[in-house]
Amino acid sequence: MPPAEEPEFAKPATGRMRLLWAAGGWFFVGLGTLGIFLPLLPTVVFYLLAAWCFSKSHPHLAEKLYANKRYGPHLVAWRDRRAVSRKGKVSAILAMSASVPFVYFTLGWPLVLIPLAVLVVLGPWIWTRAE
Repeated sequence: MPPAEEPEFAKPATGRMRLLWAAGGWFFVGLGTLGIFLPLLPTVVFYLLAAWCFSKSHPHLAEKLYANKRYGPHLVAWRDRRAVSRKGKVSAILAMSASVPFVYFTLGWPLVLIPLAVLVVLGPWIWTRAE
């Protein structure tokens, strides 16, 4: 029986692609940070996207996000187990639910169908993730 091989991880990008991935990472860090102050922006989701971008450009920056005291455990749970905490699930579904009347009263019909479709499709998917 041959020895088990260690998984091979993708090496960080080089050149222009590395700059693009890094720019994407910083863009999502910015959006995630805005989400701390604006209740309808999903902070952890943007930090997940930032960690993914940084893993392709500067892995040490992704590790800094995973090590964050407040958001790191959520990021690591998603990375390792594709898990979302119960509080995260409830918060996400409540935010999506609140966006339906908000869009209806600000933008009206038929644009209200967009957040409604997002809620109908992503709500059950989020709720069925591991905890």
